[in-house]
Order: sequence, then structure tokens, then C-alpha cells
Amino acid sequence: MDLGNNIQIFRKKLRLSQEKLGEAVGVTRQTVFNWECNSTVPDAYQLIALAKALQVSLDTLVGNSVDSLLIEKVNNVETEVVKANNLLKISIYILVFVILLLLFVFISSN
Repeated sequence: MDLGNNIQIFRKKLRLSQEKLGEAVGVTRQTVFNWECNSTVPDAYQLIALAKALQVSLDTLVGNSVDSLLIEKVNNVETEVVKANNLLKISIYILVFVILLLLFVFISSN
């Protein structure tokens, strides 16, 4: 979901016209229209004012949910664990090979 779509959804949920939302944020109706069409994007101060006027958090407004952030972090951790496990397996194989090689050298020298 994109920012413009989110602005429109939350605006309509509160039954605000583009003009009323614009007044609350300090911009024109045309600016709100441009945001909703993704022609332009609000600056940081306007985003804060939008979130307040729409009664949502900034994360919700821009489409970041706690669930999606947690899922992303868990996936990153899982990827790192898989990499570490693969490295551990390779290290064990090399260690076993070196031990067998040393055993073979020791047995053949006797």
C-alpha cells in the first residue's frame, strides 16, 4: 500500500474532504489531491501534521506496521543463523578431513 492511498483511506474513514484535511495540515485541497495521486509527497513536517489530523501514527500512515517490521527482522536473523550453521558444517568437514589426513600420515609413517 502506498502513502497516497493511505492518506485517502484514512481521510475518508474520518469523512474529511480534501479541503478540510488541507486546512488541518496547512495546505491546499490541490496539494492533498496531489499527495493522494502520488504526484507529490508531503515533507516531514506535513507528514507529522497529516498523522495528527488523520489520527494515526506515522508508521501507520506510511505503511509500516509493527508486524511487518518484526517479520523482516526475524527473517534477517534466520538468514544469519542459516549462514552461521553452513559455516559451522563446512568447518566441521574440514576438521574431520584434517584429522583423517593426520591419522593417515601417522599410520603410514609407522
